[in-house]
Amino acid sequence: MTESDLESDASTDGRLDALRRLLEIVDRLREPGGCPWDREQTVASMAVHLIEEAHELVEAVDAGGDSEMIEEAGDVLMVLAMICRIASEEDRFDLADAAQAVADKLVRRHPHVFGEAEADDPEQVLRQWEEIKAEERRAKGRDESALAGVPRSLPALQRAARTCERAVATGFRWASARGALAKVREEIAELCEVLEGVDLDRSAVELGAGEALRVEEELGDVLLATAFLGEYLGVDPERACRTALGRFEERFRFMEGRFGGSVAERSLEDLMAAWDEAKRRFS
Repeated sequence: MTESDLESDASTDGRLDALRRLLEIVDRLREPGGCPWDREQTVASMAVHLIEEAHELVEAVDAGGDSEMIEEAGDVLMVLAMICRIASEEDRFDLADAAQAVADKLVRRHPHVFGEAEADDPEQVLRQWEEIKAEERRAKGRDESALAGVPRSLPALQRAARTCERAVATGFRWASARGALAKVREEIAELCEVLEGVDLDRSAVELGAGEALRVEEELGDVLLATAFLGEYLGVDPERACRTALGRFEERFRFMEGRFGGSVAERSLEDLMAAWDEAKRRFS
């Protein structure tokens, strides 16, 4: 398949009609006489909303409802359209520039689809993708590390997963998931060793400055090793943690309901009994 094979009659493509309507609405909101709130926005102020809307889309995907996903995906599209509209008013770029840039990138990084290269499995595709990205970075004089390009602003677990993915793609990997699991156990053992001299029987643990730093380092290593294990198991650690948090919240709210809305002043025995009931109900 070549890029020319993708050409179609735009007049029959409902996606283009819908995008055109969205762009017309965004343009109207920014024009004189449009919406005062929309007119005062900047690229920077809209970037914050993009992060928020992206997280809401992820939540909708996790929930699995198509209507919610449609709504949240639409919100993401709207923010992107607004950012590009604002940038075009400043003679910087517009949505066409952004779309053209990503289209060129997709064609360039899929030579097995649009060119003569071959890639028969996802692993080959990933290696080829990273090689092409490295060549692009070299051509632009940018950071050539295999770890370059993973945004520092990503949630920590998601960033850990992407970093591990990049490292594994270079060949820096355990022979099997067993090695990654052993690393988790090793890091837990090191954390336990650091905590040996700490009084853990207190309700509020007090750490000295040196102790706090060592505990933070070892706990961080445990979290990182666990996130890396997810790469070997095909489990997204960010999603796994979100799901676990969802279970915890559901069970905790049930437990609160058992005690009339508050768990304060309840004995640990009563709390654990209610928690066990919640676990049976919300497994």
